[in-house]
Order: sequence, then C-alpha cells, then structure tokens
Amino acid sequence: GGGQDPFGSPTYQRPWEDGLNGEKDDPLTLAKRRIDVAFELFTKLGIEFYTFHDMDVSPEGSSLEESQQNLDIIADYLLKKQKETGVKLLWATQNLFSHKRYMNGALSNPDVHVFCYAAAAIKKVMDINHKLGGLNHVFWGGREGYQSTLNTNFKRECDHMASLFQMAVQYKKEQNMNAQFLIEPKPREPTKHQYDYDAQTTMAFLHTYKLQDHFKLNIEPNHTTLAGHEAHHDIWVSSQYDMLGSIDSNTGDTLLGWDTDNFPMDVAQTTAIMKIVLEQGGLGLGGLNFDCKVRRESVEPVDLFIGHVGAMDTYARGLRNAANMIQDGVLDTMVKERYATFDEADIGKKIEVGEATLEECEVYAKQMGEPKDLSGKQELYEMIRNRYI
Repeated sequence: GGGQDPFGSPTYQRPWEDGLNGEKDDPLTLAKRRIDVAFELFTKLGIEFYTFHDMDVSPEGSSLEESQQNLDIIADYLLKKQKETGVKLLWATQNLFSHKRYMNGALSNPDVHVFCYAAAAIKKVMDINHKLGGLNHVFWGGREGYQSTLNTNFKRECDHMASLFQMAVQYKKEQNMNAQFLIEPKPREPTKHQYDYDAQTTMAFLHTYKLQDHFKLNIEPNHTTLAGHEAHHDIWVSSQYDMLGSIDSNTGDTLLGWDTDNFPMDVAQTTAIMKIVLEQGGLGLGGLNFDCKVRRESVEPVDLFIGHVGAMDTYARGLRNAANMIQDGVLDTMVKERYATFDEADIGKKIEVGEATLEECEVYAKQMGEPKDLSGKQELYEMIRNRYI
C-alpha cells in the first residue's frame, strides 16, 4: 500500500501515482506507469527477477471477463518490459483475499460460486505466468481458514482446497507448464487460523492429499515468526524434507502482532538462512524475493532503493558467513558427534532404517543400564556461531 497502517492514512511520496497534467489517469494507464517505475528500479539495482500478484499489476474490472481482459493487456506490457530489460519472472500468483467476495475464503469458501470464481482466477494467472516464462507459481491462502469453529466444516474446506490444487496440477500437465508450484504457509492474519499454518502443517496437508510430488514451499520468515517459530525455522524444516522451493526474504517485528514485512537487516538471521540454502545446493527454480515494505515513516522514493540495497547486502554477508561456517565444518562436526551413538550402535542403525523392534530396544536398554547425562552445550554452539557473524 501507500504506507497506511491500521491506525493511519497513506504517507509515501509516490509522484508516479499522480495523473499527468493534473488529470486522473485511467486504471490501465496507471498500471503501466507503475510497471515502468518497477522495471526502472529493477534495472538500476541489477535485479534479474521479479514477482507479482495479478491484481497488484492489473486493475480489477467490473466483471470476471473485464478483469481477464485487463490482465491480458498488462501481460503483454510485462512481456515487452521483460524483453527490453532482460529481467525475468520468478513467480506469479493470484490475489484471492482482498476483494470482498473472498471474505469467507476462496478455495475453502462455503459458496461454490466463489470457489469457481477463484478457480477461474488461478487458471488465468497460470496462463499468463506460462506466457511470461515464470519459473514458479505461488499459492498463498490469505483467507483459507476460519474465524469460528461454530460455522466451519474444517475437513470439507480442506477437501475443497485439495480438489482445486489437483485441478491445477492437471491443468499444468495439459498446458505443458514447467513452473514449480509453491505453497506459502502463514498461521493467521487476516483469518484467525489458516489451514497452511506453518511448514510442517502444510507438508502434512500435501501428503494427506497425495500432492507432495507436485508442490514445494515458499517460505516467508515473517510468517514463520507469526507462527511462534524462529525466523529461519520453516526454511530449515522444509529443507530437511526437500520441500524448500523459494523464500520471501523479509523479516517481522516480533514486538508487533502482525505481518510487518520489514526489509531483512539482521546478519545473524540471514547467515542461518543462507547456511540452509547452501547445504541443500541452492533453491533450484526458486530465489530470494524481497516481499518487503519500507517503514511508514520512510516516505521518499529513494528509501525504496536504500531498503533493497541494505537487504541485498545483508543477505550477501549472510551468504559469505554461511560459506565460511560450512567450509570450517566445526558446528556440523559437533552436531554429528551429538548423534554418534546412532551411528556406532547396531541398534541405532536398525532404528534409522525402520528394522528395530520394541523387544530389541528393551534388551539394549537393560544391557546398557542407566543413560549418561549428556550436555547439549547450546552456549558453546552459540559462541562458535558468533565467530562467523
């Protein structure tokens, strides 16, 4: 937005938002000017990829048909800008949460009419994403959840969500699309509880509905902290199961109870994140997307450049720190030693391959007697980590 928050009006100075010669522009003209400004920012900063929500780049029409026509016009303009600048599309997604029709959800809406409207929006964005060569397609369920259990059929809504994802998988196959599907977890806001609460919840959902081979996760650290985890937690968890596809590289203010989308400026945090990315061999088709806003008080256009430059520098430092940490191998060796008994004892090896029995575990426990108290040495790990920051 323009810098507004729940307690105040817009503050940002954005001269390109004003009509030329004092006259208000038509929505498509304004949309194209915003795209011009965005691509000027991309090229001046040397950014190679961009992302978008459909209704962020294209004005909503008075009907589904008009909205789709507007999207076609804007998609052609985006393609023109891509060809002129060489900037490529990382991912596109559909806004299924802002319009009042989605106040009770989109894929999980109890009204089949709204469900089908959302399905049409997804199909359209898949089409233009394919046209623009997008590497990924993101699904974020901003209102896929509930406000009250009293009026909600939880399982039925999850079944409906899964059904639409299965339709998208089928359509992707029919259209010979190569884009990676990504789901972006978030625990709450705007709903009280969202069905894609965090990485583990979302992975469980995908496995329940046999969708795990068709999706990876797009993790936003600010969403992760809203779920009560450390910022890098969902990146770490999804990577452990080969489900990390991309990262919305922002951070939140843990003293505030909403999604603040700050530019990441914490080197310790980016070091933890980039260590995970390096250890899994990169992000494949994904990337680091700055899903961020300058603060409401940072009103000048130059603050957009400062925010992006500062965040890129913070991630670059995190990358170098993480590379040094991995190269030295001190922490990794310590973690390996902590679990060494599973490697050394035959019973440990059998447990890890799923061949041990309860009887065998009991025999081993009696043979070994009372376990020793082994220190977790958290403070030592933290001290060593700090050497690299």
